[in-house]
Amino acid sequence: MTVPWKEQSLIDRMVTAVDRVRDRLNRSTAALEVAGVPYAVCGGNAVAAWVATVDPAAVRNTQGIDILFRRADLMAAERALSTAGFLKHTVKGVDIFLDGRNARPRDAVHVVIAGEKVRRHDSAATPGVAEAERRAGIRVLSLSALTRMELTAFHNENQMHLRDMLEVGLIDASWTAKLPPELAERLQTLIDTPEG
Repeated sequence: MTVPWKEQSLIDRMVTAVDRVRDRLNRSTAALEVAGVPYAVCGGNAVAAWVATVDPAAVRNTQGIDILFRRADLMAAERALSTAGFLKHTVKGVDIFLDGRNARPRDAVHVVIAGEKVRRHDSAATPGVAEAERRAGIRVLSLSALTRMELTAFHNENQMHLRDMLEVGLIDASWTAKLPPELAERLQTLIDTPEG
């Protein structure tokens, strides 16, 4: 028997919240896999997947589910995700897939378009879905593509993701030589200021 949300203890609410995100990620990627829609998990869940390969205790829970799609595959993604109960919606010009009729934008899969800039002022476009690797049964952006994407966005959340990857040794100072100058400078700033 499921205990109503308001009657759960604080710890049970925390666990339930994490379980809901994990369930949403599993259902969405499973539907995309069955339908053969090319995709790549990016953002916080991709960071968590990579961090878990080195130190599972360092994995940070994340609320958002960001999935990279080719623009040409959006209709196929919509059909696939609808079989898992997701409903396409647009919020502030951004496509999302709400997890059911009563879901809020926080309870959604957020669409990121491959090969396009997320914001006009971004220095680079997002990676392509071909830059994904299979990790624990789902397609996740490669470490190189994910690092570039996080450095391009470089908001507080992205900096936190990058610090997590630095802390467990997934990326380090040697990466600055592999990056365009602007991104290398951003990474060096994080390396030089480990405490933020």
